[in-house]
Amino acid sequence: MKKKALILGIESSCDETAASILEENNEGVPNLLSNIVSSQEEIHKKFGGVVPELAARSHINKIDLIVDKALKKSGKKLSDIDAIAVTGGPGLIVCLSVGLNFAKTLAMTLKKPLIVVNHLEGHALSPKLVTDLKFPYLLLLISGGHSQYLAVKNLGKYKRLGTTIDDALGEAFDKTAKLIGIKFPGGPLLEKFAEKGDPEKFQLPKPIINKGGCNLSFAGLKTAVLKISKKIKTDQDKHDLAASFQKTIEEILYKKTKVAFNEFRKLYKNKNNTFVVAGGVAANKKVRKVLIELSLKENFDPIFPPLDLCGDNAAMIAMVGLEKLKIKKYDSFDHPAKPRWPLDSEAIFLKGAGVKL
Repeated sequence: MKKKALILGIESSCDETAASILEENNEGVPNLLSNIVSSQEEIHKKFGGVVPELAARSHINKIDLIVDKALKKSGKKLSDIDAIAVTGGPGLIVCLSVGLNFAKTLAMTLKKPLIVVNHLEGHALSPKLVTDLKFPYLLLLISGGHSQYLAVKNLGKYKRLGTTIDDALGEAFDKTAKLIGIKFPGGPLLEKFAEKGDPEKFQLPKPIINKGGCNLSFAGLKTAVLKISKKIKTDQDKHDLAASFQKTIEEILYKKTKVAFNEFRKLYKNKNNTFVVAGGVAANKKVRKVLIELSLKENFDPIFPPLDLCGDNAAMIAMVGLEKLKIKKYDSFDHPAKPRWPLDSEAIFLKGAGVKL
């Protein structure tokens, strides 16, 4: 009988220390045995944002404990592991280095393959943990640091169709939440806060909504929120601003996703149209609802990772590791941490914005 493949995944790109054990069963289906995520929310709360040096120190203090916890929950031993997959970028380099160096040391000691994973590819493949996802498919990746539409051709093969020309959507959520007064981390809490507000109260801009293809822009929207936040006085005004922001985001994503659908159809005619939405903002229930409705209307099959796999986690890193183990695509022990690492190898810098398209 063929030995079941067993992967240890490690993630430390920002402020979550995570480890996961993933096993492929005899039918070739991934089986998630453990997925441990340790948040640093309490450490960074008083600063209103992630402090890289404190985040790295926390990773150093707990990474071995988190890996040990993942192993114990899975019922496996280190000696059972077939390969170690670890996030190599993009992210905060001081944080990435902790996980990467830990994984390298472990792989050297155990004499096991090292697989360095692009964090964004982890998000891109995360639905494979729970569904039989087939290539090619359209991906909308919306997180704290990235917002982009990509055609996912195959493992490691991506074509970027559109990206943010300034700020990421997750950052816009976090900034808006902070201006309104929602406690850190505010982005994920804004949707709930908006439920008590009037989404029609404030008319907010939708930058490049009718131009730029499926590229996105959120800087102007953030500026408008900043100006309004200085004038509002009541708690109800805050709820109204949150609701107006939420509604504006839904409208932007609806329009831009429709453009992305058309671009994807041009590339892949007569193919099954699958639309994957991944990243932290994919956990926003109203965003999910709007994009599901649009997908069904446009004959796309919408797929979202489970809510607990939308944010940063090691299960998605292990998933990519499993796929690469199958084709024996390993990495050397001198592989560097990459704070910038686009999925599309042919991406270019957008002039004047410093953003890779």
